[in-house]
Amino acid sequence: MSQHHTVLIVGGGAAGVSVANNMRRQNSKIDIALIEPSEKHYYQPGFTIVGGGAYTLKQCTRNEADLIHRSVKWVKDYAETFQPESNTVTLRSGDKITYDYLVVCPGLQLDWDKIQGLKETLGKNNVCSNYSPDTVEYTWECLKNLKSGNALFTQPPMPIKCAGAPQKIMYLAADRFRKQGILDKFNIEFYTATPAMFGIPFFAKALMKVVAGYGIKPNFSHNLVAINGKAKTATFESTDSTGNKQQVVKPFDFIHVTPPQSAPDFIKKSPLANAAGWVDVHDNTLQHNKYPNIFGLGDATSTPNAKTAAAVRKQVPILVDNILHLINGKAVEEGYDGYGSCPLTTSLSGVILAEFSYGGKVTPSFPWLDPRKSRFIWWLGKKIGFPWMYWSLMLKGSRFDIPHKESYVENLMKED
Repeated sequence: MSQHHTVLIVGGGAAGVSVANNMRRQNSKIDIALIEPSEKHYYQPGFTIVGGGAYTLKQCTRNEADLIHRSVKWVKDYAETFQPESNTVTLRSGDKITYDYLVVCPGLQLDWDKIQGLKETLGKNNVCSNYSPDTVEYTWECLKNLKSGNALFTQPPMPIKCAGAPQKIMYLAADRFRKQGILDKFNIEFYTATPAMFGIPFFAKALMKVVAGYGIKPNFSHNLVAINGKAKTATFESTDSTGNKQQVVKPFDFIHVTPPQSAPDFIKKSPLANAAGWVDVHDNTLQHNKYPNIFGLGDATSTPNAKTAAAVRKQVPILVDNILHLINGKAVEEGYDGYGSCPLTTSLSGVILAEFSYGGKVTPSFPWLDPRKSRFIWWLGKKIGFPWMYWSLMLKGSRFDIPHKESYVENLMKED
């Protein structure tokens, strides 16, 4: 069987649904189809506070069918291979779909297998992870029963979905322990494969103060490579300043694991991928660098921005407009500046709203507020405002923008 559509979208997550509905609002007659096998759609930014006991998985979950505009054809199957020379996508079922324009946004895959022993113990032995809807509730089950011991939190090499998430859950746990009066009964350690708490020094300095406030020990350039759930030991590969590596074994009573992540295998193997396996698109136009009628956005692309829902929100209208430009015989525009945002939950009532663009430029939307400060208003945003924007505006294809720009931040950095 075969079918043809003007615009074909691969992936029905935040990016895919938003593109479909946004494009529908811009052109009510355009023929759009979306390939997505899952019947459930998750608000993944909420997983951190689900694991922290301040939200529920039900609040993060909707039926995919309720999110896609009724005029968009939903193809409930997996995209398997791409034949861009003939404008064709082949599905796992063997069916083929041809297109005039293709949008590729399948998200990331979680590479649990890259950590020896993890799959065998995940979800038991106090080994948990917020990165999957199948495991996020177990994080809270562990934390609410924990009274003392070694609590470890890990972060793999970049890139990953939301670079701040591995440490957000650590702060929520530490704040809960503090409120229970048992923080001094824990040894909390952060093991990250990266050389700093955060990729942007402006925010890394602020986060080091948060770490110090909880008495957390950071261990940089430590990558989790194996875990033994029954023995409750974690093995890390540490790298020193000269590049020498050695293995470090650490006992734990609780461990939150952030799995390594990469583009999905079917993308890596496709002609759409660059040498590193990502959908090869222009950083500013989101148009494929080889195939001009193909575009990509979201986590699986080669753009060097933070992989967050906030980045998708900024990318969607730029991508939609560029496809419409091509349909109308116009040139594409370089509209995306790499904006991303990471609401860093530093406690059960405070969030640092980190916003930045390409090159690590700090670009706050509210420049009159010091972006290094943890604020209750952003906690309300994390729990109430941002989810509402996601479900009620972004996914429904509404265009809303809060301008961001470099501001007095440079002066704040000089003061530091």
